Amino acid sequence: METWKLWINGEWQDATRTYELKSPYSQEMIATVAKADEKDVEKAIEGAHEAFLEFRKWPAYERAELLYRAVDLIEARKEELAQLLVKEAGKPVKTARGEIDRTIATYQFSAEAAKSLSGETVPMDAAPGVTDRIGWTKREALGVVAAITPFNFPSNLVAHKLGPAFAVGNTVVLKPATQTPLSSLALAEIFKEAGLPDGALQIVTGSGSELSDPLITNDLVKKVTFTGSVPVGLDIKSKVGLKKLTLELGSNSALIVEPDVPLEKIMPRAVTGAFGFAGQVCISLQRVYVHDDIYDEFVDQFVAETEKLQIGDPAEEATDVGSMIHPGEADRAMEWIEEAKKAGASVRTGGERVQNGIAPTVMTDVTPDMNVVCMEVFAPIVTIMKYSDLDEAIDLVNDSQYGLNAGIYTRDIESAMKAADEIEAGAVIINDIPTFRVDNMPYGGVKMSGYGREGVKYAIDGMTELKFITVKTTF
Repeated sequence: METWKLWINGEWQDATRTYELKSPYSQEMIATVAKADEKDVEKAIEGAHEAFLEFRKWPAYERAELLYRAVDLIEARKEELAQLLVKEAGKPVKTARGEIDRTIATYQFSAEAAKSLSGETVPMDAAPGVTDRIGWTKREALGVVAAITPFNFPSNLVAHKLGPAFAVGNTVVLKPATQTPLSSLALAEIFKEAGLPDGALQIVTGSGSELSDPLITNDLVKKVTFTGSVPVGLDIKSKVGLKKLTLELGSNSALIVEPDVPLEKIMPRAVTGAFGFAGQVCISLQRVYVHDDIYDEFVDQFVAETEKLQIGDPAEEATDVGSMIHPGEADRAMEWIEEAKKAGASVRTGGERVQNGIAPTVMTDVTPDMNVVCMEVFAPIVTIMKYSDLDEAIDLVNDSQYGLNAGIYTRDIESAMKAADEIEAGAVIINDIPTFRVDNMPYGGVKMSGYGREGVKYAIDGMTELKFITVKTTF
């Protein structure tokens, strides 16, 4: 069994404590991992600050070349890194390979962004009496970024923190999810080999409840970026003060299906969006609103497509749906299913425990107050409901505390634009599932779904400070 240490100031360091990491699928021990304490966090932050004082001086082309070298190294180790995701996250191997491909793209976007950082000229003579000045803006690195990441995309969501930070000359103290530290720790030597200065990346592993406060409240930390649950996000927001902050939180993503849509063409895509990585995706399709005229046909086809999915060992090439991240999460999801059934909901397929997860589950006859509808299930559970007109569908989508991504399938341009204007979400995806994301688009939510935006260009806005400069051209 492997032992993984902390990565501090460019080298592996022991911690006074460790914890045992189990496979989500088999529950077998797969590694022993260092468990950092407050002193380790303080040391990491101080080292990151010292590294920043030099790293911020790097010219843009050198930061870009660093990131391109990291891309090449990740490319060379793609299969090894994908297998780490299978082992620590229980992610099906073909899904894991897709995540590594996206990770590579995210660092490529970051390399390109490093060379594109720019400001703008400001027309000073737009104000009366100011004719002898020129003005312009520039973006400057902040300093130390505290990054806290979740288990569900332990490679690509880390890339969305590290890539933009390094592109502009920030340094990072990374606290990966307790269940998925290995893919982060594997980056340590990749970035060192790529030429990142010692201390510019610090990785502290262990308990989020123990490490979060010393990480986010330290005065040397200038930016906090967190992806995770709403309660933790709200707690962080209450403690960071005037630090810059990005929060990517929960969702219960919805899809509207209008009656003019060819169902056979959209069905495989919709099922993939619902059950990929066992529904443990922030923008996993959870609520489907289908027009009365096609409701029964949609449900029948959706159930039939769902039943084609292969459930099993995530290491097997044929597996579509593996285990959930922890047996307790599967227990919680099953409780929500049973609660809904007792209140009148029907299970059309699935609804039972399978290994350390649950079978892909399709539910109908649900009501808006059921947990499987109004909360974030983060499990392979989809609810399908009917509506009679588009106004009603939009109201149902908006009847949520969340607003990350939403989708609509329609052939009618007026319906599409109406949905785009009236749905309350960070993104409206027309003629695709809300689970759609590419890594250069702005990504983030409204309401309880979060605060700020990711996507490399947009993350950089939150990882830099805008400075204005003006010159008086005459005395």
